[in-house]
Order: sequence, then C-alpha cells, then structure tokens
Amino acid sequence: MTDYLIKGMAYDNQFRVYAIDATEAVAEAQRRHDTWSASSAALGRTMVGSLLVPTTGLKGDQKMTIIVNGNGLGGRILADANAQGDVKGYIQNPHVSLPLNANGKLDVRAVVGTEGTLSVIKDLGLKEPFSGQVPIVSGELGEDFTYYMANSEQIPSAVGLSVLVDTDDSIKVAGGFMIQVLPFASDEAIASIEKNIAEMPLVSRLMENGATPEDILHRILGEENVHFIEKMPVQFKCDCSHDRFKQGMAAIGTEELTAIIEEDHGAEVVCQFCGTKYNYTEDELTELLNANK
Repeated sequence: MTDYLIKGMAYDNQFRVYAIDATEAVAEAQRRHDTWSASSAALGRTMVGSLLVPTTGLKGDQKMTIIVNGNGLGGRILADANAQGDVKGYIQNPHVSLPLNANGKLDVRAVVGTEGTLSVIKDLGLKEPFSGQVPIVSGELGEDFTYYMANSEQIPSAVGLSVLVDTDDSIKVAGGFMIQVLPFASDEAIASIEKNIAEMPLVSRLMENGATPEDILHRILGEENVHFIEKMPVQFKCDCSHDRFKQGMAAIGTEELTAIIEEDHGAEVVCQFCGTKYNYTEDELTELLNANK
C-alpha cells in the first residue's frame, strides 16, 4: 500500500484523527496535467483535502466534489473523491510557476487567490446533493478547509495540507492531516494539540524525511494518546469512459449534434480530469441523433 489514509481516535475518544500520504495520487495528476510547481501545490492540496474531508461520512458509492473558485492565477480548481479512496482533479491553469513566498514556500495563495469560494458538493445518492459553500479566507487551502469544517459541517477541526515539488516539477511528497474536536474534548487536550501543531515542521518536510501518516499523528497527539481504527488505500482514479461521454453528447441537443455531424463528421472528447481522448465516428453520432428524435 503506497498511498493510504489512516483513521483513529485520540485522548480517550475526545478527537477523531486522520492522516494521509497521497504522494502517488498527486504525482499522477501532475503527470497527466503537466502542472508546474505552484499549480501542482494548489491542485495537490485540493486533492488531499478532498480525501480527508469525506472521511466524516461517505460510504458505498457516495462521492464528493471540491470546487475552489478563487481570483488567483490558477483559476478554477476541482477535485472529486469517493468512499473507496479514489481521487481525481484538475486546475484550470496548470502552468503557474512562481518565486517562493516570503516564508520560502510555494506561493499557493497566489494560485488560489484571496477572494472567492470553496464549495463542497456531496452526492449521497439522494434526489438532491448536499452542498456547502464558504468564502476563501486564506488561499493557502489548509485554513480554508478548516474554515469549511467549522462553518458548514459544524465540526471544529485543524486541517494541514502539504505538497513538496521537486526542481523538475515532479511531486516529491504530498499528504496532510485532520484533527476533529468532539463536543466533550477538554481545553487542556485542545491546547496541547494546538501547541504541537504550531511547533511542528511542515508535513511535507516530515514526509520527505520518511515520516508516515502514523508518525505525523503521533507527533501531533503523542503516541500514547492515539489508537488507529482503519487504514485504507487511496489512489488517482478516473471513472470516465467512452459510453459515459457518449451519454453526455446525447444531451447537447439535436441542433448542435447535427452541426457536429455536418461540419466535423465525427468528434473527439478529452476528459478534463485524466486527459484520456475518446473519438466518435459520424455513424455513432448519427445513431445518437436518431435516438433523440
């Protein structure tokens, strides 16, 4: 198991705790979208966040979509994750490379922006999906997911997201953690955890030096205070297919479909999440058109 999410409880069930190594999943997205350093960090953090947030309730075929719509250089960022640990994502402008910020880190805030919204859409298999939206409060994304958890989910949390990019734009490590405060958590335990998080090096630096998700939670909580209850694999996976896009094309309307047939005599569709190309012949499109009449 290369990439995985660990789940646990801490301080005698006063906290729900999670940590994740998503290095290979983010690296696969980087390769498919040819993202440059700053875009890679923003997309990677969004993907890691999309895997951490669903842990609070998704199951079966349920899935979640994260949409970061900020005024930064990267444009729209979107990530999908489900209860099986599958994740995919894309960024509108993958080619953003910037000087390091004043703290010597990748300038994710410039990619995301400081104005806009972070939206979470949960498809729970009901008639209407659940949707929550908060304003972007930081642009660093960890703080923005923290704000979402407190305001939309009503669960005070600490969320840390980190991506380390190599000089050739490849992904060195990507991961993060989430600590959820339950209603009966003591002030002393909360203060201890806050102090440990504030004094902790970047998650990506810990991971670069070999730290596992378990190690990260031990560092935040103290090894004696946490017990793990589940370990699940996570992976980049896109559920696109020739048939799925064909169904989508059937919905564009007879007028537009007729124009594509007459002018282009076929169509090519590219999945925005994974870059896979699907080609449709004139005969296939004519069959779709006749079925819609």
